Amino acid sequence: MSSPRSVASLSHGTGKRTLQQQRSEAVQEEKKKQPWAVGKNAALFAFFVVVLPTVMILAGVSHTPAAAATRLGWTMLGTFTARGAVQKRAEENNRCDTSVGRWVREPSVPAYTAATCPTLPDSKNCRKYGKDPGHLYWRWRPDGGCDLPRPSPARFLAAVRGKRLAFIGDSLARNQMESLLCLLSQAEAPTKVSADDDGVREWRFPAHGFTLMAITTRFLARAEEVLGGDGRPTASFDVHLDAPDPVWASRHLRELDYAVFSTGNWFFRVNYFSEGGRRVACSGCSGDADAGELADFGVAHAVRRVVRAALEATARCGSCKRGLVAFVRTYTPSHFEHGSWFDGGYCNRTRPLEEDEAPSWDQSIGWDVRRAQIEEVTSARKTTTTTRFEVLDVTKAMMLRADGHPGRHYDKRSAGGGANDCLHWCIPGPIDMWNDVLLHKIAETASPPATNLR
Repeated sequence: MSSPRSVASLSHGTGKRTLQQQRSEAVQEEKKKQPWAVGKNAALFAFFVVVLPTVMILAGVSHTPAAAATRLGWTMLGTFTARGAVQKRAEENNRCDTSVGRWVREPSVPAYTAATCPTLPDSKNCRKYGKDPGHLYWRWRPDGGCDLPRPSPARFLAAVRGKRLAFIGDSLARNQMESLLCLLSQAEAPTKVSADDDGVREWRFPAHGFTLMAITTRFLARAEEVLGGDGRPTASFDVHLDAPDPVWASRHLRELDYAVFSTGNWFFRVNYFSEGGRRVACSGCSGDADAGELADFGVAHAVRRVVRAALEATARCGSCKRGLVAFVRTYTPSHFEHGSWFDGGYCNRTRPLEEDEAPSWDQSIGWDVRRAQIEEVTSARKTTTTTRFEVLDVTKAMMLRADGHPGRHYDKRSAGGGANDCLHWCIPGPIDMWNDVLLHKIAETASPPATNLR
């Protein structure tokens, strides 16, 4: 993926929302739900302890002592709740919320290095071009007393034995695949099946029967470059909201057991959106001569519509495997300071940000995009019983990792000056956390989906 020309600017948001505000809003929302939960629990208690034994006695078991009827009521209560709502709530309460937490120093060495991972690309091997990796080794510790275990390649491969998993998205999706490939190669040497075959990279772990893929698609939907008056491609795209990219939707989705969707960074430019073969809206187009009377979606709503279309196509997939788990990885921002890719922007931080430092580049648009993605996953869950929809919520964690990008340390030329890469992530580095969360979520898929998404 070529670097999005205007991805660096996060000034499209309309008002700042601090991390503290987000957490406060979540707490308030949870408080609103509590009276309902208390009432429901009281109703269940009254039914099984009082009403049920009484009904049984009146229905012809009056010869049974009341104490026996009560014991029977409690027995039935245990049977029902073991399989029903009470257990479901307990499982949800026991889930580890990995979306909120803090970065702590990692005293141990990383799970892999360039020396132990032959597939690590030079452009993400920040140490090769002069970046000291020591400050990258921090670990994400979720709030609430739970913990993400250190990455275990053997445990991951055991969980996905005989499965196919694909990262579907732009170059950040490929970045995550590269991180997971390095991790898993510590347990088994992978075999390359294909590379950049129509934007598809595929690796096989034969001893575990596991296939790992990266499917490149900038917008998840079919998109064509907009041509300028001279007939040459511009920086803009025509994105078809009613036509998922066939590379993933038609050719590979039906093969998958796990699909990880992600998108966002290519929306920070002027783009146009079509349905039924005609343009219906645009984003970033205010004042653009080609926009005409089109309404400007804005970045967050444009992402919402594309994610919605992708999840609807997945839910409608009649030839897909029953039990397909589709994840949406939430938006992660770039961390350019004082410019962007080609006009002097840089990212030379040497530690994670504190929470009160994160809004310094006006990250409110990042929260808006994240919210849209999570809401679309929640809606998609109501449309199908054969596909499970989940969220990999990494937005807050990555907002704080301004230190984790290659910066000028991604090739020989940039190491001496020039453009900086403050969008992609060093590996090993903070992006490994995405796969820690992914393994955690895959392990959870044996349980009912959480309903308290934020």
